[in-house]
Amino acid sequence: MAMLLLVGACGPKVVPPPPAGRDLPKGKPYTVFGRTYQPYTKAHGYEERGLASWYGPKFQGRLTSNGEVYDMEKMTAAHKLLPFNTWVEVNNQANGQKAVVRINDRGPFVDGRVIDLSKAAARKLGVIGPGTAPVVIRALGQRPPGAAPPPADAPTVVVKLGPLTVQVGAFTQESNAWRLAALLRTRHQDVSVVDYNRGDAVFRRVRVGKLESLDAAEKLKARLRQEGHKQAFVVAW
Repeated sequence: MAMLLLVGACGPKVVPPPPAGRDLPKGKPYTVFGRTYQPYTKAHGYEERGLASWYGPKFQGRLTSNGEVYDMEKMTAAHKLLPFNTWVEVNNQANGQKAVVRINDRGPFVDGRVIDLSKAAARKLGVIGPGTAPVVIRALGQRPPGAAPPPADAPTVVVKLGPLTVQVGAFTQESNAWRLAALLRTRHQDVSVVDYNRGDAVFRRVRVGKLESLDAAEKLKARLRQEGHKQAFVVAW
């Protein structure tokens, strides 16, 4: 989570902003796990689709990235790029539940996930049981802690999610990656091995599929897990 934040460092990989956010004003960069992010200073109406996760007791009482004490029973969340004190409407696409949360932390630093919810927010959205859920998030505007969230009438800036793929494994030993890829090709198309240089090590990521919808990607992930690949997860291509 964001408690691992290294502010202002320069990492080996700079993560580009989502396509629709390229023209938004940006602030001071920070680096986590070898990747450098440059948050927006304004993001009124920003919209994004992806997976939500949540974090709770392990981080209770620790400092968030904006210096607050984390309280898992408050309606807050972490995002990699949105400005602190941005209020965001989160819509769970799996069950139709909605919630409004305030960004006060950085994360989640996991491929394919776009927001990390507090326990209270996850409870309201029905995310605690499954752990993750497909969501649409929409920035309503910035207001300080304790203030009411802005009205939900902001113009929308849409960020396209796809294409997506399902990552099945990541290996520092190249032969292990190609062995898994060969096995997967007996049952699946579009199997690829993609190199990722973390700075201290090079990982070979084994991925399956190239899909345009989150629903299709989630179905492929479920099929791969049924086949025994229990760590499979959805990521952006």
